[in-house]
This record gives sequence, structure tokens and C-alpha cells, in this order.
Amino acid sequence: MVKLTKRIGSVVLRLAALCASLGAVVTMVTSHQRASFFAVSLEAKYTDMPSFKYFVIANAVVSVYSFMVLFLPKESLLWKFAVVMDLVSSMLLTSSLSAALAVAEVGKRGNANAGWLPICGQVAKFCGQITGALVAGFVALILYLLLLIFSLHSVLDPFLLQKP
Repeated sequence: MVKLTKRIGSVVLRLAALCASLGAVVTMVTSHQRASFFAVSLEAKYTDMPSFKYFVIANAVVSVYSFMVLFLPKESLLWKFAVVMDLVSSMLLTSSLSAALAVAEVGKRGNANAGWLPICGQVAKFCGQITGALVAGFVALILYLLLLIFSLHSVLDPFLLQKP
């Protein structure tokens, strides 16, 4: 009964994390807006920033990994490797989210010292989609951290380590 509960918990967490990271990818990839003011035309898309590309790639890789782990047999010895991959996935999401958040902050507020102007006033829809993708990425990160803790607990099984 305990093993079934752990398996169901793992599947639910993995599905939720998969949906969040996939949602972040879809939202970021569909972010695109063109704006014109005076004679200047501005086109904003996620591919303009390497940090946003990294965010998309990292979330896509983690989504594929999560999908594949869903089909891993519960008796497999690969679950110990899955714990390591959960850790790698969590760190990958952390780094990609940090990079994308830094670029989004500059896009929102600009940087007066570097002479970078904020662009969110001109392309509000684009910035809104980027914000949505970053929120979904943050939710995915939290879920993967919970999944990492859950995976560690399931694989190590502290109740079996105790001697009666």
C-alpha cells in the first residue's frame, strides 16, 4: 500500500511538473509582438535573447525527461539514476529561470547606467507573455524541487534503513 501511494504521488508530481514546464515552453515560444512608434518599428520575440532561448531549451529538455520517466517500470533499478536526473533537472531549471529573469528585468525596467531603455511600455503583450512563461517556469521549478525530495525519500526509503 505504501509503495502504491508513493508511485501515485510520484506520477502526480511528475505530471504537474511536466505540465508546468511544457506550459512555460509554449508560452515563451508563442511570445511575439510588433510595435511602431513614429518611424521606428520594433519587433520583440523570444529568439532575440539567448537567455530566453536557453529557458525554452532547458524547459523542453526537462519536459521530455519527465515524460520518459513516467514510463519507467517501478521495479527498475534506473530509479536511482532518475534521482540524479531529477537533481540535474532542478539545477537546469534554476539556471535557466535565473538567466531569463535577469533579461526580463532589464526589459521591464531598463538600465540607466548602460543606456538600455525599457521596452515593456511599447510591447506590453510580449512582456505579459514572458511574465507568464517565467511564472510557469517558477512553478515547474518548485514542483521539481518537491519531486527531488520525494524521489530521494522513495529511493532511500528511510523506514527500511532502520533496524528493529
